[in-house]
Amino acid sequence: MKLCVITTQNERFTHEDIARFAIEGGADCVQFRKKEGSTRDFVETACRIKEIVKGRATYIVDDRIDVALACGADGVHIGREDMPLSLARAICPDFTIGYSVDSPKEAVEAESMGANYLGAGAVFATKNKPEEKPIGIEGLRKICESVTIPVIAIGGITIENVREVIDAGATGVAVISAIADARDPAESVKAFMKILGSY
Repeated sequence: MKLCVITTQNERFTHEDIARFAIEGGADCVQFRKKEGSTRDFVETACRIKEIVKGRATYIVDDRIDVALACGADGVHIGREDMPLSLARAICPDFTIGYSVDSPKEAVEAESMGANYLGAGAVFATKNKPEEKPIGIEGLRKICESVTIPVIAIGGITIENVREVIDAGATGVAVISAIADARDPAESVKAFMKILGSY
């Protein structure tokens, strides 16, 4: 997983649009992330994205294991406020499960409980989670050094700082604003993949 494009919805684009841009640009992972709405709406949107992504990239659903199962996703990404990781692993033994961490202690615990990869951050300040204090490059480096599973850096990742993040030990990056707010989202995905493919 080099580049995980996380979907969002804004004045310009829908979740499905972002998924299409991700695939067009060559991203190897798409994560459906939606915070509000009915379960029916979640499932219907997730299934539409599945049709866009299937066979072309890994498809992850954020938070909602029920939605991930319903749409046939490849996995789910959860955090400390979601279903406990050990229970998620018991329910979905074959799923790819990612877990959000911001410290080496959390990283080690998540690996021991069966996470396949970690989402580490926020590395830099981000408008998507303004309440989070950034862990910085050194915080990311310490997390990467504490585990053997892949670490995906998230939070304020841009074309300008992505090399610094990978040099700190991250396997890949997850992005939202860098794609959704770009003038040409698909070209931005291509630009990320060009850099990430050089590692």
